[in-house]
Amino acid sequence: MTMGTCADSSSVAADPASRVDGAQQSPKRKIWMDGELVDQDQAKVSVFDHGFLYGDGCFEGIRVYGGRIFKFRSHLERLYRSAEKIYLKPAYSLDEIDRATRETVRTNGISDGYIRLVLSRGVGTLGLNPFKCPVPGTVIIADSIALYPPELYETGLKVVVAHRPRIPIDCLDPAIKSLNYLNNILAKVEAIEAGVLEAIMLNLDGYVSECTGDNLFVVKDGRLATPPPGAGMLHGITRRFVIEEVGPACGHPVEERNLRVEDVLGADEVFLTGTAAEIIGVAEVDGKAIGAGKVGPITAGLVAEFRRRVKQDAPED
Repeated sequence: MTMGTCADSSSVAADPASRVDGAQQSPKRKIWMDGELVDQDQAKVSVFDHGFLYGDGCFEGIRVYGGRIFKFRSHLERLYRSAEKIYLKPAYSLDEIDRATRETVRTNGISDGYIRLVLSRGVGTLGLNPFKCPVPGTVIIADSIALYPPELYETGLKVVVAHRPRIPIDCLDPAIKSLNYLNNILAKVEAIEAGVLEAIMLNLDGYVSECTGDNLFVVKDGRLATPPPGAGMLHGITRRFVIEEVGPACGHPVEERNLRVEDVLGADEVFLTGTAAEIIGVAEVDGKAIGAGKVGPITAGLVAEFRRRVKQDAPED
């Protein structure tokens, strides 16, 4: 299938605002906590919860499109893999959380929005021992989100390369979506101090791993490439959707290979992927224009094809 078969990219700028318009959090939201729906102002976590004390837990952020939970099973499976890797046995089965999440979405009347699933170690002692937390905590939030201003989907995002490296896999595998996001946050601070919204993180070998909250792709001579999982990254659900479905549908298979900063700076186009960000083009890196310094045609085609697919029939598998 060729590039021309992808959806018209003319709607790239307007669509994020129409779907996630940055609406303020509703005071009437119902939050699912440990088996029951409670009012938002009653949704409280103990100060002795190890998720609060130590970032001891894991989470998922998931999109809802037209009432369908996008790649829901993939997100749930990743959540439970993260829990297994940190020796956390969830209080509820995967199928029970599936049902509870759908109930939370329905109760809050969410058609197009965002879900945050959180598994915490639970209430314990002030010591580090996680096995002194007898009952894990579970929280499900269904609300709205707007990660980037809508106009940036047309003009492109400005990013920097963070000085702070990504945590090595051998220390804390970034594939674990844990509650401890301090490594990402400190790199995000570098971006904010530079006057931009995102930063590229490198591993200790100097290869690109990912951004603080998104995966990264480059386009060169019509070919797409993205760092491999071994570079140290979260194995993004949207990243995989682009590799397996969106890219090939637009006639652009994706190669996984190690990338240096030079590969990013010399690319014709760069774009980021993530659940909240979806697909967004990059205009500048460290003040240097990427390609024409705006969202490129291949990126625009991928964005349009992504939106066409999630609007028509957002896949839940």
